[in-house]
Amino acid sequence: MPVKGGFKERFKERRGRLEIIADILSVAMEEAKKTEIVYKANLNFKRAGKYLPYLEEKGLIENGNMSGEYKTTEKGREFLRDYQKMREQLA
Repeated sequence: MPVKGGFKERFKERRGRLEIIADILSVAMEEAKKTEIVYKANLNFKRAGKYLPYLEEKGLIENGNMSGEYKTTEKGREFLRDYQKMREQLA
């Protein structure tokens, strides 16, 4: 069975870095473990393992080490609000 559409057409819907960050922060709004973030943000564990420490370093997400749950910080919520405004302006 042939694949419909050309190479560019099949992959043009790939998410960019900011979209992935927004997805992770959205999932972690109500505290989420790494596994939940991976599945709900549609990532793999390797990619999540790169993004989560980066987001922690930037202060957008925090990890409650004892529980292993990640939670979006106020700075992260501000990022999401600004990101949504930007998307609306460009739509």
